[in-house]
Amino acid sequence: MSQSPSFSVKPELSTRPDHESLKGWVHAFCIIRFDLEQGQLLEECYPPDSLSQEEEIEVSFNSFPDSVSQNHNRASIHDCIFFFRFRKRKRNTQEGESGNGSEYLYGYVFNRQRHDERLKRGGEQKSVVILSHTPYSSVFRPLLQIVGPLYFDVGKKAIEHIAGYISVWPAPVPGKLMELPIGNAMLKVNLPPAHSLPMENGILYEESASSMAPLLPTNQSIPQGLFHDSDIFGIYRGLLLQLWTLWELLLIGEPILIIAPTPPQCSEAVASLVSLVAPLFCSIDFRPYFTIHDPAFAQLNSLREGDAFPPMVLGVTNLFFLKALRNIPHIVSVGTPAPNPNRISLTSRSTGRIPGRAEGLGVQQLSLRKFSPSSLLNAVRLRRDGPLCLMTEHKEAVWTTYSPITKPDTSVLNRLIDAGMSPRVEESMSVVNNDILRRHFLELTTNFLAPFGPYFQVNAPSDGSSPYVSPPPLPSFSGDEFLSNIFARGVGRFMSKRMKSNWLDLYRRFLRGPNFMPWFQRRRAVAEQEQNRLWRMARMKTDMMHLTSKMNELEAVDSFNAIEKYLNEEMKLEEYGGEGSGAGERCRKLRKDLKAVFDVLPRDMQQLLLSNPQRASLLSED
Repeated sequence: MSQSPSFSVKPELSTRPDHESLKGWVHAFCIIRFDLEQGQLLEECYPPDSLSQEEEIEVSFNSFPDSVSQNHNRASIHDCIFFFRFRKRKRNTQEGESGNGSEYLYGYVFNRQRHDERLKRGGEQKSVVILSHTPYSSVFRPLLQIVGPLYFDVGKKAIEHIAGYISVWPAPVPGKLMELPIGNAMLKVNLPPAHSLPMENGILYEESASSMAPLLPTNQSIPQGLFHDSDIFGIYRGLLLQLWTLWELLLIGEPILIIAPTPPQCSEAVASLVSLVAPLFCSIDFRPYFTIHDPAFAQLNSLREGDAFPPMVLGVTNLFFLKALRNIPHIVSVGTPAPNPNRISLTSRSTGRIPGRAEGLGVQQLSLRKFSPSSLLNAVRLRRDGPLCLMTEHKEAVWTTYSPITKPDTSVLNRLIDAGMSPRVEESMSVVNNDILRRHFLELTTNFLAPFGPYFQVNAPSDGSSPYVSPPPLPSFSGDEFLSNIFARGVGRFMSKRMKSNWLDLYRRFLRGPNFMPWFQRRRAVAEQEQNRLWRMARMKTDMMHLTSKMNELEAVDSFNAIEKYLNEEMKLEEYGGEGSGAGERCRKLRKDLKAVFDVLPRDMQQLLLSNPQRASLLSED
């Protein structure tokens, strides 16, 4: 089997991978074989001992297409790429997680099913898995298209070789276009922005530049949320009118079960749905490929009639879930049951996607002219039959009792281009259609969140005022007050044209849902950080000699105390952050300002201040 044509091994690369640098991108590489007697077996894990025994089991079970969803064709080779996500287990070790506090691990899978009559039961299955703490699908999908075939060509030495290239990559920079060399290839990938990623060790600095104003980015290639490379149009092509309902359900954090015939379609459907709510930070648990072996399944399966289902988006292929999770209120069926294994997968607009033989989506050739009375009649029949009709025949449908408030935008649907039968034409049309859909839902979400903008409004010191007083607090928030104000003010022309008259209910549900408070608190923290940055900059530019000339004694004492407080804060930053943090320069400026205020105070007040040894040391240092 030949390796990927866009990649060749460079023999001059002889350095061993640096494991700590590698973990900035990849937690581990795993090779998993499906044994007919013993089931899933972990053959290789690199670096060794990266996973606990429980994690090894979980990765092994998630790395193969469910037996119910396998394609029973006689093709000699069938490759597919998909990904999963699982909650990490607590490890009783003192080595920690190499500084990474992520709660989840993502597994990106290259699965190969090989038909060979000479083998026992006529074939074998193996999976190459890249585990990471980060949802960088735009990086790991094209990387799998290199490392997967390479492993099956040259064996396990391919893993260490690829790890060597990755360990010399620069550290990930969220929201940026990065060029990542891998052999003779170059992955040019856009990483998702900081505001869409879980916080690690506090707030990421890049978040301070993000804005709550209802303005869309002029550069559409810049990602605004997770999975910006997913193929929304391809996977939801048969359910385009339902996208606005699904957007609402995810926005308010409703539990959703997505069922598809194959793991690639399943994981793509979950990723595309999560991408619809950008730039909102998605707090609910989502599983691109969920199996009965997941520890969470036992808890979900034990829910009794009437118990509230936790807010989750579960992507599954096993029809058993239709019965086991019958209490889940919203079910979505997508995809086609028999994709052509020889067809090249649709690429996204990410320049990092490298075409290969792996099945990525497997979408149907459906015409956009399907919006007709007969389509509506079929939808009524599907709703009447219920999701259990999937046990006999796979169909694309949404089952929910939820009444959406947002209306489908027919002008957006009419702009979509119907692809022809040529795979190349369909691929290019899908890219255009994805841009149209993603742009619309980005605008929809941004305008929906815009009324919260005043609660993140920062204030800079006015000209001539002292930047050493405490910055004014951000406006306080009350849910009832917000609803009352927005009811009186309205939501603006953009949203009012796209929502029914009961639009206030959507805001009420959003405030009660699991996405609101984590997003709001994070935005508030970012706003406070931005405000502190503006006031810190103002202090660096302040002419304290000029300010002191206008102060009375009480104002001078207050200023002295304020400068002393900020100086102590900057000294701590200098101690922990080093010179690169800029705290050293700020400390020198604050000491100079402290001395300037001290010099205008009466002598008796100076003596009183100097009676404190710590304060005296601040004034004595240059």
